[in-house]
Amino acid sequence: MSALPLLDNEYPVFPNPEMALEEPNGLLAVGGNLSQRTLLDAYQQGIFPWYEDGQPLLWWSPNPRTVIFPESIHVSRSLKKTLRNKPWEIRINTVFEQVTTHCASPREGQPSTWITQEMKKAYLGLHYSGHAHSLEVWLDNVLAGGLYGVLVGGVFCGESMFSLERDASKIALVQLSLILKQYTQTGFIDCQVSNNHLCSMGAIEIPRSDFIAKLIRLRDMHPFWPQQWLCKIP
Repeated sequence: MSALPLLDNEYPVFPNPEMALEEPNGLLAVGGNLSQRTLLDAYQQGIFPWYEDGQPLLWWSPNPRTVIFPESIHVSRSLKKTLRNKPWEIRINTVFEQVTTHCASPREGQPSTWITQEMKKAYLGLHYSGHAHSLEVWLDNVLAGGLYGVLVGGVFCGESMFSLERDASKIALVQLSLILKQYTQTGFIDCQVSNNHLCSMGAIEIPRSDFIAKLIRLRDMHPFWPQQWLCKIP
């Protein structure tokens, strides 16, 4: 930890992501702050914060990087059936804070969460300023699942997702892919790091250098986010 660049608490300047450690994969710097300016600067460079209570503020840029290209989203037969057989509704940005609260709830077998109160407050600020968004899955007027993240031009930097009903987070991810495909044509989802759930939905790993090159091409795209979205079946 002592070899990591220590960021200024008020005016942090991030090192080149290629300087990130190989082990733990992607750890880049420590310190800084979670102001809107700092967070947006980080995301523009392919860097994100990830730490737990009791740890210092840590910044990451892993290699490889996990992404989902909308045209490659995988929708299984069972998921298509689930989409058709229940009256799902997709809402945009209606309960952002509630989504982050559900995402912050510890998963089974995980006693703690990386979405600290400080992180929730920071992303709520990004939401109010129009940079962070939630996509919510509702069933019979009850919140069933969803996700949230930061929009950087044509790249949606996903932060977390949750399900209260079976497959609700999968439905959210499919709908996010359809939104990106309709509004950006070339945009994609940054999933940060891989897991089995994301891989089952079509996520792939690409070299960090390729990810950053794609991000640079898309980060200055005029920001978009629909005010509402119909639940479409792919």
